[in-house]
Amino acid sequence: MFLLGRLLAKLIRRGRLEIITDGGNRHGFGPGGDGPRVTIRLHDGRVAGEIARSPALGTAEAYMDGRITVENGDIEQLLEVISLNSEWMDANLNAHWLRRSGRFLRSAYQKNRPRIAQRNVAHHYDLSARLYDLFLDVDRQYSCAYYRPGVVSLETAQHDKKAHIAAKLYLQPGQRVLDIGCGWGGMALYIASLDPSLKVTGITLSEEQLKIARDRAEEAGVSDRVDFRLIDYRELQGRFDRIVSVGMFEHVGTPQYQTFFDRVGDLLTDSGVALIHTIGRAEGPGVTDAFTRKYIFPGGYVPALSEIVPHIENRMLWITDIEVLRLHYARTLDAWLRRTRFARDEIVSLYDERFYRMWLFYLAGSKFAFERGTHMNLQIQIARRRDTLPITRDYMADAERRYLELGARQSAAEGAAMGSISKSGDPRSAV
Repeated sequence: MFLLGRLLAKLIRRGRLEIITDGGNRHGFGPGGDGPRVTIRLHDGRVAGEIARSPALGTAEAYMDGRITVENGDIEQLLEVISLNSEWMDANLNAHWLRRSGRFLRSAYQKNRPRIAQRNVAHHYDLSARLYDLFLDVDRQYSCAYYRPGVVSLETAQHDKKAHIAAKLYLQPGQRVLDIGCGWGGMALYIASLDPSLKVTGITLSEEQLKIARDRAEEAGVSDRVDFRLIDYRELQGRFDRIVSVGMFEHVGTPQYQTFFDRVGDLLTDSGVALIHTIGRAEGPGVTDAFTRKYIFPGGYVPALSEIVPHIENRMLWITDIEVLRLHYARTLDAWLRRTRFARDEIVSLYDERFYRMWLFYLAGSKFAFERGTHMNLQIQIARRRDTLPITRDYMADAERRYLELGARQSAAEGAAMGSISKSGDPRSAV
């Protein structure tokens, strides 16, 4: 407890954290005040040392194994205390070390060659389809939603995210659209719904996602113009008028950034436009924490904008627009957390208590990374030519307005369906 105690004595300046050791001794850190108050119990003598040596991984594994229990509060409040005292503006103590060491560490675990990339994707996205039904929206949008003023519903915010992204693609009749990292097909199917003359190709490395996406296209009657494939972006051939990629770039790996944008350039037609939606970090290059690297996204990394832009420039592509979404993902993750808690019993029956605790730790930690840490979302619009797009951003707002009006009747129908679902006890009614 000595090393952990010294660490916490320096760290906890707001709120209150109390630790009860396996021997029954009680240690308090922080002034309390208006901040959150949490009490945890350590159930064996090794936990304190494991946390001191590797805070994220040590805390997560001890919580997952039941060797830490939260007696006053819950795991979300524990992580809130930690994040509250680690806010970027107050305590970016390791930034210089991370920048020096980050390049070596990232290259060591992010090579992400095609076979490794497929294995990494399967680790996360080939989990039970029911798990994702339990905490995502009905369209299974597993990325940051877009909360317009007054919007509360996750379903609405995810629909609006698709409209917001599609508006930036400047879609025209008869175009061919590529969705890199198409997930369960929601974005590709949405784009296809905007104009029956559009042809959309979605690619994924997840066999589970591919099956569901193809089934959805078949059910929607659009499989003749929405084609889903199991293929790596590096192996795809053809030319596309528009390319969209939502929540996939985090899995590319820094050693592959130039390859990625080279392929985007090769796959775009001369008048092509691409929109890359990715999580980003505000403090500059860093590293993926050990817990996320081991249990959640092996090979994954959240990039700084400064790490992305040089590779776009090297390919001589035009960056035509950049938008930073700062707090939208915190709200999205909060909704996922509430749905996950609501569905606890079913998630435990699908897997076990340890998995459920791991999932809570992952979602809660991610929420505070966006709420108090350095994480954000980036939407980067890219074009082959400077004159492809209008020279003001008015076209984005105009298209978004049209798409929202077009989807209003569909959203109303989905809302009515959700009303009946809530009566049956579906976890989506928890938000």
